[in-house]
Amino acid sequence: MTTVAATTPAGLADTLARIIPGERVLVRPIDRIAFAADASLYRLIPRAVVLSSSIDEIRSLFALSYRYRIPLTFRAAGTSLSGQSISDGILVESARFWKSIRVEDAGRRIRLQPGVIGAHANRVLASYGAKIGPDPASINTCMVGGILSNNSSGMCCGVEQNAYHTLESLTFVLPSGNVFDTALPDADAQFRQLEPLLARGLLELKARVAGDPVLSRRIREKYRMKNTVGYSLNAFLDYENPIEIFRHLLIGAEGTLAFIAEAVLRTVPDLPVKCTGLLFFPSLHAACAAIEPLRQVGAKALEIMDRAALRSVEGQTGVPPVVRKLPPEAAGLLTEFQCLEESGRSGLERAAREGVGGLQLLEDADFTHDAGRQILLWKVRSGMFPSVGAARRSGTTAIIEDVAFPIPRLADAAVDLTRLFDKHNYPEAIIFGHAKDGNLHFVIAQSFNDQPSIDQYAHFMDDVVKLVVERYDGALKAEHGTGRNMAPFVETEWGPEAYGIMKRLKELADPEGLLNPGVIINSDPQAHLCHLKSLPTVEEEIDKCIECGYCEPQCPSRNLTCTPRQRIVVRRELKRLHQSGQASGLLASLEEDFNYHGLDTCAVDGLCATTCPVSINTGDLTKLLRAGQQSAFSKRVAVGMARHFSKIEKSVRLGLRVGRLLEKLIGTSGMTFVSKMVRILTHQQTPLWLTPMPGAASPHLPATQPHGAVAVYFPSCLTRIMGHLPGESSPISPAEALVSTSRRAGRPVWIPHDVAGHCCATPFSSKGYREAHLWMANRVVDSLWKWTEQGHLPVVIDTSVCTHGLKGCRPVLSIENATKFDQLTILDSVEFALGHLLPGLVVRRKERITVLHPVCSLVEMGLSAKFERIAQACSENVVVPPSAGCCAFAGDRGWLFPELTESATREEAQEARSAGAKGFYSSSRTCEIGMSRATGQVYRSILYLLEWATRE
Repeated sequence: MTTVAATTPAGLADTLARIIPGERVLVRPIDRIAFAADASLYRLIPRAVVLSSSIDEIRSLFALSYRYRIPLTFRAAGTSLSGQSISDGILVESARFWKSIRVEDAGRRIRLQPGVIGAHANRVLASYGAKIGPDPASINTCMVGGILSNNSSGMCCGVEQNAYHTLESLTFVLPSGNVFDTALPDADAQFRQLEPLLARGLLELKARVAGDPVLSRRIREKYRMKNTVGYSLNAFLDYENPIEIFRHLLIGAEGTLAFIAEAVLRTVPDLPVKCTGLLFFPSLHAACAAIEPLRQVGAKALEIMDRAALRSVEGQTGVPPVVRKLPPEAAGLLTEFQCLEESGRSGLERAAREGVGGLQLLEDADFTHDAGRQILLWKVRSGMFPSVGAARRSGTTAIIEDVAFPIPRLADAAVDLTRLFDKHNYPEAIIFGHAKDGNLHFVIAQSFNDQPSIDQYAHFMDDVVKLVVERYDGALKAEHGTGRNMAPFVETEWGPEAYGIMKRLKELADPEGLLNPGVIINSDPQAHLCHLKSLPTVEEEIDKCIECGYCEPQCPSRNLTCTPRQRIVVRRELKRLHQSGQASGLLASLEEDFNYHGLDTCAVDGLCATTCPVSINTGDLTKLLRAGQQSAFSKRVAVGMARHFSKIEKSVRLGLRVGRLLEKLIGTSGMTFVSKMVRILTHQQTPLWLTPMPGAASPHLPATQPHGAVAVYFPSCLTRIMGHLPGESSPISPAEALVSTSRRAGRPVWIPHDVAGHCCATPFSSKGYREAHLWMANRVVDSLWKWTEQGHLPVVIDTSVCTHGLKGCRPVLSIENATKFDQLTILDSVEFALGHLLPGLVVRRKERITVLHPVCSLVEMGLSAKFERIAQACSENVVVPPSAGCCAFAGDRGWLFPELTESATREEAQEARSAGAKGFYSSSRTCEIGMSRATGQVYRSILYLLEWATRE
């Protein structure tokens, strides 16, 4: 049946709204474009995006799909590399409302929904000394739904600890709408009763496999190495009952057979004792030849990197300097030995020495036990694909392929693969991967902007298939899933009999062929050349993005509007439309909506850069675009405000005092209404009066003396303007807390008498007022130079956002002030309190439970651990909520767009409220206001905790 519901977004939205609340049905162009890409080389624009939240909704979506003949595709994190999480039908997001985690059996099992990030599951399991088996490089971003549906593996998990082999039970929904929990004692009986054709068909397929010794032997051989091409046919050999067979067929099925609503996985030991080294070989062949001897002595991880791969990361932190001097043919092997107990460390060292004893190395083996160095080495390896992708030529797409070879033939196969790069003119190609399992990844930069480029890719892939399948009998996909780019070659690898079984399986489970069509089973031999993603050149700040999605878990607007990746995807679509030369309604719609989705609700917090392997800060794009929107008049006004900032301080303090008086007269709701009216009249440029609203700070700062001071204290303008929140009982200000505590520690600070009118300049920068930012930054650095006696004393700032902003202002300074800046020591109050004050103080009392909110600037400066150490010294128990992240208050966003802060803090606030604490602390005034609003608890500066705990 085809109706208007199937042909227009508006009609489809109305139809979907009958089964899903309308706010969770996204059909506006900007939403559909934002979800059109995953981390692969493909792009499809969905007709609608549905933010699902329950099994009942999934069942209703299956029914709607069948009724209107509209395909369904499920998507969790969207980090898929083979195009299996995009759709031109209905894209069903199973991430934000599917995050339940429950540890069972003392950590031996864990119950997970598809929206749980892999690393989050491991954090929950850490106290049990356990982790989930799969360990993909993208574990900090990818979600359980994708890990299961792609049978993801990774660095150390190999075949034995992947999702297939650690699966305990599943709850899944079939396209028929039937729901099964395989853990129930009568699950198989229910399955046979409710799905007789599917159950009987599975047993028939099992009989076909068992009755064909050649096929059975081939299946066993294929799954001794990593292999995710096609369906998990080993389930027909490993299990007897239909429900057990189907449960394991869903692992690696890429969402083409059913929807996985929940999984119980057996955990594996998290081996904490590690011995790690980066070995260097004269050639890729020599590095591959070293795999077997290192495996034999127990190496848990063997990550290979050819010279081109090493070159792509040789400038990153943690890479040994020798990498820059390696010869052109060299290769590296990141090698790690692991064990459970500290007593086994000497055994790891012995195994490492034995393993490298007969190897041909360019440099002596250097193994480290230092956790910091180990983290850096692994960070380099896990970020290799995005780093290479970022170095690609502008306008090209970074493509990663994922193959496996029998280990005895790995060295020859790797060399043959490099010859294909030369034959097809891919001079920038690299090879890296999980060599312990014979699993190689290779990356090429490919343009899809013209037919010759597409033909180049097609010919190259034909040769790759011949090399992997015909010459070496390997796997075309070892761990990234078949997806769209290997679907045409499944039969080539498996043969007609096995492929026929896969096709029949698809028909049995999804008889209408509406569930993620085109993935795994695809009759089009050119399918891998369809729906290719072009990457037009965009702003320099974001052009190197390969849309991997690593940034998304950190983004505070991810559940409200766009993530950093989605902002970039939309910018590229705008560029495509502009380049087409045809004005359209789509272009106008995207440009209009991008102001709110892309700019207004970007917190410019920079956290996206902390997880991006190439440090793209999408906030820089936001600032650039905001600057382009500012009129000449508004720019002059901003400069005037910077030049007369002391008057601005007085005006805002006055406004807060008057507001508090009016609030007493007309109530908080009355003030909120009045501020909304004013906001309408000023075209959304003025803040809302929202509870809790701070009072005005005292215009008088604590008295201090320059004589004997160990540091210059620069109270932020937030400290100088904003006073206590309603319900906050402290009799002193943050400035008084720092001054009194520093005196008590014998490390007094001095506040310059002319500090009023100075600012870190961050507010001007975040709004795109470059001239005002430049003027204020130069003024404050010039004053700091004077106050610190030409850099003799350090500067202490009590607000982490301001510390971070001031530390990053050098690019806008004059040559003279840049020279001064380089001689200044700028300290956040957190590092000053821990390193300079706490050693001289006596902790006399402790908070029973303390909840912390590490602000984004603190995280970016690497001071989170120091923040926690202050709290640990002054508290019996310290809680950092697992979901802690940017609160998105972002200076004024919390007053201008309060829905952004509400969305960003929802999960963290729930965790904070459940901690049973009375003390809540942070290190930035506006963030404290945002968290107070979210939790109903008063958040204060960590300086208050230190002052109270050490007070005599």
